[in-house]
Amino acid sequence: MNPGLVSVIVPVHNRPKLLVQSVESVLAQTYADFEVIIVDDESTDDTPRIIEELKSRDSRIRSVRRPNGGPGLARESGRQAARGEFIQYLDSDDLLEPLKLELQVAALRASPDAGIAYGVIRYRNADGKEIVCDWKPANQRVSAIFPSFLIARWWETVSPLFRSSVTDAAGPWTELRLEEDWEYDARVGAHGVKLVFVDAVVGEHRDHPEGRLSRGAGADPARLRDRARAHELIAAHARRAGVDPAAPEFQRFARELFHLGRQCGAAGLTGESQRLIALSRQISDRRDVRIYEKVANVVGWKNAGRISRLLR
Repeated sequence: MNPGLVSVIVPVHNRPKLLVQSVESVLAQTYADFEVIIVDDESTDDTPRIIEELKSRDSRIRSVRRPNGGPGLARESGRQAARGEFIQYLDSDDLLEPLKLELQVAALRASPDAGIAYGVIRYRNADGKEIVCDWKPANQRVSAIFPSFLIARWWETVSPLFRSSVTDAAGPWTELRLEEDWEYDARVGAHGVKLVFVDAVVGEHRDHPEGRLSRGAGADPARLRDRARAHELIAAHARRAGVDPAAPEFQRFARELFHLGRQCGAAGLTGESQRLIALSRQISDRRDVRIYEKVANVVGWKNAGRISRLLR
């Protein structure tokens, strides 16, 4: 570990143009003590050539190529190669503001008991217009990840700067391709890591027409399977963090488990449906959950899920 060094980990798969913009936002930082680790998740287009061009521009840029495994495993490959005191995950379609690393490193140095510094994120739509994030409670000011992360992952990957001691304690990223970032941050939260807020715009999250794993059919069994596993893990992390099951945030998460469990049932994922419904009942022993569970055991979990979908 090199004191003061920030390891910026950029996973990428078939996004050469956006990758260049993302890496250039790192090179524009006022804080110069960084390394950029581009992790090529087995791109099949012009991305490998673009990576070599970027590396030729600045000796602080290096790369890793790995078999395609999704963003979580790509970030893990970057984490294993990182040498910095601080870790910055940067999706290849997001941007850092020029002062980001300077402000957040300073915030962590001023708060030695904090493990993560984060700040305000600017949102843009696919047309490049700045928009208000109205689909989740973004840009909160809190001192801990839980319990608010049970409502939503309200920051973006570009926002937090981690001490490497925090990411080491959290352990490896999972093979999940959906909600892997939510699960990872919740796992960090299980360690009771203190947050320090930087009151400035530190990054930009952009929508765009290029391929995104977050887009896709909601009823796709593979997507639902990943979401189910992520939700189970998040619930476990919240319990490890000591969140009271009676807390409003945990009760709301229980409702989300119930909803997702019914979706899994309708998609034929009986095991996932059974586990999610049981977990929802354990957290929030609601009458409708108990009734649904009994009905599903009689008519079958797939039929129960389909009936629920029709009723909704």
